[in-house]
Amino acid sequence: MADEFETCVGYGLKLSKRIYYGKELPPAPEAGMSKSSESLLPLAVMVYAVVPEPEAVDNPDVPSYQPYVHGRCDPPAFIPLHMHGVAMEVECCLDHANVSFSGKWRLHCIKTTRKCDCCIAIPMGDQGSILGVEVDITGESYHSQLITAEETKDKEKVNKGGDGRYLKGSIYTFKIPQVGGGTVISVKVTWSQKLAYNEGKFCLSVPFSFPAFVNPISKKITKREKIMLNVNSGFGKEILCKSTSHALKELRREVGKMGFLYEAEVLTWSSADFNFSYSVPSKELFGGVFLQAPRLRDFDERQMFSLYLVPGNNQSMKAFRKDVIFIIDISGSMKGAPFENAKNALISSLSKLNSEDSFNIIAFNGETYLFSSLMEPVTQGAVSEAAQWLSDNLTIGGGTNLLLPLKQALKLLGETTDSIPLIFLITDGAVEDERDICNFVKGSLKSGGSISPQICTFGIGIYCNHYFLQMLAQIGRGYFDSAYDADSVDFRMQRLFATASSVILANITMGDLEHLDSLELLPFRIPDFSCGSPLVVSGRYNGNLPESIKINGTLADMSNFTIELKTRKAKDVQLDKVLARRQIDILTANAWLSESKDLQQKVAKMSIQTGVPSEYTLMILRRTDKGEKAPETILMQEVFNKINSIRQVDSESQKIIFLGRLGVGLGNLTATAANIPPGTEEIKSPEATEMLVKAASNCCSRLLDRCCCMCFIQTCSYMNEQCSIILSQLCVALACFECLNFCYELCDCA
Repeated sequence: MADEFETCVGYGLKLSKRIYYGKELPPAPEAGMSKSSESLLPLAVMVYAVVPEPEAVDNPDVPSYQPYVHGRCDPPAFIPLHMHGVAMEVECCLDHANVSFSGKWRLHCIKTTRKCDCCIAIPMGDQGSILGVEVDITGESYHSQLITAEETKDKEKVNKGGDGRYLKGSIYTFKIPQVGGGTVISVKVTWSQKLAYNEGKFCLSVPFSFPAFVNPISKKITKREKIMLNVNSGFGKEILCKSTSHALKELRREVGKMGFLYEAEVLTWSSADFNFSYSVPSKELFGGVFLQAPRLRDFDERQMFSLYLVPGNNQSMKAFRKDVIFIIDISGSMKGAPFENAKNALISSLSKLNSEDSFNIIAFNGETYLFSSLMEPVTQGAVSEAAQWLSDNLTIGGGTNLLLPLKQALKLLGETTDSIPLIFLITDGAVEDERDICNFVKGSLKSGGSISPQICTFGIGIYCNHYFLQMLAQIGRGYFDSAYDADSVDFRMQRLFATASSVILANITMGDLEHLDSLELLPFRIPDFSCGSPLVVSGRYNGNLPESIKINGTLADMSNFTIELKTRKAKDVQLDKVLARRQIDILTANAWLSESKDLQQKVAKMSIQTGVPSEYTLMILRRTDKGEKAPETILMQEVFNKINSIRQVDSESQKIIFLGRLGVGLGNLTATAANIPPGTEEIKSPEATEMLVKAASNCCSRLLDRCCCMCFIQTCSYMNEQCSIILSQLCVALACFECLNFCYELCDCA
């Protein structure tokens, strides 16, 4: 799907050659158009004209009266629109960020007498989730709304209305229908994302890099960028700014808080992402327990809490010795880039283990293949042999049987006493017995030794069941991550292993909670604490928490460790918003495992209350016409009454556009059984579009570049000699009778 998107943008850039900007203005920049290796995926919020008919492409201000180009592009061409303004506000709290992006674009490439759909693309940072969308155009506006999935009856039809979809898991795209040429489109998008933690720093990275071809051609248009950044560490400790990509001006500073502003008039829009990092100086690990009362009209009336532990810069707490078993999927769908990138990440991770560690590798499809019958000590020779074994001894192919390698790994790690036994699972598929696997692993870990195995899981693509993998990691006190495309497997897998392999506190429990009337802990097993990532545990309770809570665990030397964390009310911290994405994911995994309808409904309610999408909610865009007041809330019954009344109404008068589910899904057994590689989807053949776009753009360039009528006549004479060839090629490619008129009008050979 991402490849098709890039192809459509490439056609759009070629088709934009039809646009004539006047003699006094330079032609549109073509940066990146000639570099076939340069990605055309958006690196910041962008808007595209969706052009199925090249004939509609022209400058709405300066018509060039070009020859008609009959025919349709299938898939349509995407022409990037010129951006006329951009502003962004970022709120960072704990390890969470809310980003509010506002921009203006002009439909500069469509005739004033024509309309086209506009595609809005929203790239987000790490673990990004769309929270809201507002689109204003002349005469109407659109506002996003989450509704429950259960209440839609005709899901096959309603989910396709706005063509909402993800590209590579982090770029969300959807369409606004029928916008008139020359119209200014204002877009405001809000999303949440996670701050990375790296070497004691909280790191923010927001997509904010715009290609040259979105810069307006006219020099009269003022280009002004603005970024507001507010940081609230939540810890009540002094924080230090470590790095920034843009020239931020400090506006205010308090204990634990900072405010910045970047504002500048620029010649071209930003070509770099917005990056910022800060640290909380502390030699010892630190943390706290934040408390918050339920909000007004909260469906859950219990109190909220969140426990945070941050590693600090304490070098005295050593990481555990590790006995690691990698379980890697070698089924047919992993063939090519998915396996090669996973293999490279595995070998790199092996090379970073210490000499006192041990390792093994189990490859699996329908069968299992062991690198060694015993755990191997980490030596340069053993790592080289493992790399050779992965490259030469494995044949990618076959089905997916996950239970057998997990049983073998648990058996190999059963005798561990003074180390962290770690199972690191890599897969791209779903299996039918996932719930049985979870229950088996849960039972096996209960009967384990003093330190039961930690399980970390890594999913590739969307065909694997991400919630099964999250649940398996939750049972094993480990971590989960995923890569939606093969290109990001290496980096994300190494990052996950770096966190999993640097555990400094294991078997963590919370004390002083026995007297509470009720307690919901998310996740239900507290993960082992790594120096590579803050620890976050949250939940709800009834009763009174003490002034401090004891956190108990086991250190690398097998001694006991205890720290008391003070409880305090969360001031200037909206816990429900900060924790929403994390809690929804955990509860969805719990609902999947238990098959509980009540839990599913709870997730849906939480999703609608916090505005964070889930597997049990859908997103809609509600259109409000000019002069009509947009309601602050939409009652569910009102929405579905509206749905029933508009199903047979023409799209011009529809009030609701369905974007569909924004969740990743619960796996795809059919795709797994068919060994379909991650990211593979049916893509429309671009051959017809390519020929039509080439003809249209070449026609325009000849027309606009002519210096005299005789030159143009000579060009047409040449075209006339080749008319039969061009005519037959276009007719075969387009299978459209209208393409006859194209050659006749262009070459005057009727």
